[in-house]
Amino acid sequence: MTTNTQRILDLAAAAPASHGEDLLLLLREASELYQQGLEGLRHTVAARFAGLSTGDLVAAANAVGMPCDVSQDRDELLLLLALTEWEMTPVAMAYSEMAEDAARRGVSLIPEE
Repeated sequence: MTTNTQRILDLAAAAPASHGEDLLLLLREASELYQQGLEGLRHTVAARFAGLSTGDLVAAANAVGMPCDVSQDRDELLLLLALTEWEMTPVAMAYSEMAEDAARRGVSLIPEE
């Protein structure tokens, strides 16, 4: 059984040889898996920081380079902390590179207007 992480890495490896609709399908699947991974990490981060006050969360976010303030709600702060951690994982970096390469080739999940 392939893990989400391995599947994203496989999709990223296949992307350079794909074009058009095939590349878009790879990108869609990778995006869904990316979001699932981020959501899983968000739950982990929420559990890790469960006892901290909002001020402590702001300090933790600022410490990792994510500017924020106490006006942001707890869920948003936890998401920012999770996103900062997630973006440093090899799988998230592979997905980002895949999406950037696809965009350079005119393929994007964001529709053009």
